[in-house]
Amino acid sequence: MNPQAKLIFTISLLLGTAITISSNHWIMAWAGLEINTLAILPLISKSHHPRAIEAATKYFLVQATASTLLLFSSMTNAWYTGQWDITQLTHPISCLILTSAIAMKLGLVPFHFWFPEVLQGAPLTTGLLLATVMKFPPITLFFLTSHSLNPTLLTCMAILSAALGGWMGLNQTQIRKILAFSSIAHLGWMTIIISFDPKLTLLNFYIYSLMTAATFLALNSIKALKLTTLMTTWTKTPSLNAMLFLTLLSLAGLPPLTGFLPKWLIIQELTKQSMAPAATVISLLSLLGLFFYLRLAYCTTITLPPHTTNHMKQWHTNKPTHITIAILTTLSTMLLPISPLIYPLS
Repeated sequence: MNPQAKLIFTISLLLGTAITISSNHWIMAWAGLEINTLAILPLISKSHHPRAIEAATKYFLVQATASTLLLFSSMTNAWYTGQWDITQLTHPISCLILTSAIAMKLGLVPFHFWFPEVLQGAPLTTGLLLATVMKFPPITLFFLTSHSLNPTLLTCMAILSAALGGWMGLNQTQIRKILAFSSIAHLGWMTIIISFDPKLTLLNFYIYSLMTAATFLALNSIKALKLTTLMTTWTKTPSLNAMLFLTLLSLAGLPPLTGFLPKWLIIQELTKQSMAPAATVISLLSLLGLFFYLRLAYCTTITLPPHTTNHMKQWHTNKPTHITIAILTTLSTMLLPISPLIYPLS
């Protein structure tokens, strides 16, 4: 892709995100989301592969539908209450439509079907943007309207997301699809707590973005897209593979790694809110995710494959790992000891 075009699309992405997260008026928030959608489409389809074109088309249709619903929700609220302010969403029908719109934007169950397909069709770097940056504006709108939304509906959607994200990721062999279902399961954790402690949702999103960025960049560095190719990358960059192993375990939420922090705080808050059954169910469902993370980690470093693969083992390279990957993998594994400092900052 032309560097100037890539620069324009990147600036548009940042601009769209900045407009949405800083706006008080629904029309401005909608305009920011539209700029974001239009800026990411060329980045998804830049390889001109039929799967990439299909992914871009699916993404456009889903996001356009979600934006329409969001606009309809704000107009309905303005019709009944005369308020265009984002925090003044009070009409129950508007709240219900907005919940559907944001769930569609994020890829929450039952509007999750598009996300694994789009991520599978996009390059790894664009997949990273789709899994992190593109979710930030909808999460911000969730945060601003959290006091108006129905907690029971959000809890049901969250538990279903954690369940389906875990179950559907079990038999996948494509790494991007596994990370897509992982994202859906993490969104379940963010959604279940948003009505009770919205700051915890943001903290969870920040830590999830950190760990996902480290995973995507490491996979992009070793050029692994399938489990079979991941089995042969240990010969290429052993130290990066070892850090990828720890980052995947952190994504699974195992102590004493960074990923355990948001899960720990969310379970604590749910218990305080007399929602121990919901906390128990979502904790048990996270074991499904743990299984496919362990499978990824197993393929990455733990042992040689028990059978021969169709892929040649790659040459060991002395090319230094990019400093960004080094910083992100370190943060993805070692932030838990300073958690008393992190939570107040959020």
